Amino acid sequence: MNRILYEKIMEAFSSVLPITVIVLLASVVFVPIPAGNMLMFLAGAALLVVGMGFFTMGADMAMMPMGEGIGIQLTKTPNLLLIVVVSFLMGLVITIAEPDLQVLAQQVPSIRPSIALIVTVGTGVGIFLVIAVLRILFKIRLSVLLVIFYTATFALAYFTPVNFIPVAFDSGGVTTGPITVPFILAMGVGVVSIRGDRGSQDDSFGLVSLCSVGPIMAVMLLGIIFNPSGASVETHAIPDVATSRDVVNSFLRHLPRYAKDVITALAALVFFFAVFQIVSRRYKKHQLKRISMGFLYTLIGLLVFLTGVNVGFIPVGLLLGSEMAASSLRWILIPLGMLVGYFIVMAEPAVHVLNKQVEDISSGAIPQKTMARSLAIGMASALALTMTRILLGIPLMFILIPGYLIALTLTFFVPRIFVGIAFDSGGVCSGPLTTTFLLPLAMGVCEGSGGDIMTEAFGVVALVALAPLIVIQAMGLMYNIRLKKIAAGAGVVSAEEAGRIIVYPEVGY
Repeated sequence: MNRILYEKIMEAFSSVLPITVIVLLASVVFVPIPAGNMLMFLAGAALLVVGMGFFTMGADMAMMPMGEGIGIQLTKTPNLLLIVVVSFLMGLVITIAEPDLQVLAQQVPSIRPSIALIVTVGTGVGIFLVIAVLRILFKIRLSVLLVIFYTATFALAYFTPVNFIPVAFDSGGVTTGPITVPFILAMGVGVVSIRGDRGSQDDSFGLVSLCSVGPIMAVMLLGIIFNPSGASVETHAIPDVATSRDVVNSFLRHLPRYAKDVITALAALVFFFAVFQIVSRRYKKHQLKRISMGFLYTLIGLLVFLTGVNVGFIPVGLLLGSEMAASSLRWILIPLGMLVGYFIVMAEPAVHVLNKQVEDISSGAIPQKTMARSLAIGMASALALTMTRILLGIPLMFILIPGYLIALTLTFFVPRIFVGIAFDSGGVCSGPLTTTFLLPLAMGVCEGSGGDIMTEAFGVVALVALAPLIVIQAMGLMYNIRLKKIAAGAGVVSAEEAGRIIVYPEVGY
């Protein structure tokens, strides 16, 4: 157990090291950062590494088997109403407890109390988790639903206040964070395992993508009701730290708050798991012991992770963005953003969960390294677009409309499994680091360049969620071309059949 934990921590270290080096170099070459703030950043990076190691260990031990077991057991019942009610409640409660969402809600002062935004987002996730489960059971093609719901979303955007649209799209990204993603991904695997037909594995992805659409539509409706025109956002104050004692005190002062957030998040999952186990008696004693240890690892990991990124990363992101945007080096922000985006996706906990699941589902045909590289390219593109948009004042919809048009068109030309993976990746990439480092960085750039934070800084999560949709499906197109060549050489009927030979050799297709 200790050896596996050590390996997880070393993997996290190799992921976090590049972004730490980039910020250090930027502080030396472009923007001098006070020694106290830099020490906080380094301490935050160390906590992030340890937190990621514990979290990924906990996700393997608890979140994945729990989500898969609930998915299998839920779909065994012939009572469709029970499936709908349980799926909705699971989506609502888990989302309300998602730490990422709580961070975002605190930065949108136009909706008070903040619980109004949180419950609205949770309701959207709950409704669309029901739709996602029913889609698998009734074998509805994911691309058809995505076209329908995103068309409805952009139609609804016409009636939504302009300065609330970026918040709505950002809400769709932050809901799929470190608590929600492992559970929903594993639940998808559990649901499709009941079907066992030829197309079931293709449908194992897509739950996260649909659960990202619901919050966007729900928050747009909230914006229409509240009509928060003229709302402003107050950025975080840069802490005044001079000594190492000040740094330690800053972390200790914020620790209880994040402990409360994490305990609340995990309490929701533990409650659902306890009820599920009492009713189904699915897990044996040794399995329960392993899952309990997994919950403990997850609690430690998320607590350490969120404390590190919130206390150590937010101030440096704001300072770096505002100082560079106000200087003559403002255009350096575009290549710097690309570098940050390329490496920061490696440090997102939920991305590691997704990459591992993709490799497992595809029997190694889509390796973790290939997924990681593709997501990094998408993230780099998103950050380049974000910095360009802020510096030039480009409206968010000028990018989102053609971007989603391309992404939705591709869904009809790539293998179905790539559609689910791509749209799931969009939600997974926009995790804690996006909310707690990239959003403050964008706010700092916006503040330094004199832009409107509500309309220009918000939207970074939306672009982060958009880029992988195109990049992963482009990878799917190349994969399809390869399959056609294999199909021609193997004498099978189609590229789809060749794909099943490669991806699912154990089923004999």
